[in-house]
Amino acid sequence: MGQQETGYDYHRYKKLLAEAVDDGKRLELIELLIRERARDKLEAQRTSDRVAMTAQTVARVLGTSRSRDSF
Repeated sequence: MGQQETGYDYHRYKKLLAEAVDDGKRLELIELLIRERARDKLEAQRTSDRVAMTAQTVARVLGTSRSRDSF
């Protein structure tokens, strides 16, 4: 992912705001901000899910190896 795709790009949003000289362009900017924030939240959720799945897998593998060690 490029820099614009990750996180808040202050300079890009400032430029877009300066270009939003009428209601239509302002609404487009608002919709863009909403979409990008939603995308960021979705990516954060996916990352959280991957971390949880990895932790579960590690716990399962460690639990299985401990069970075998007890025999």
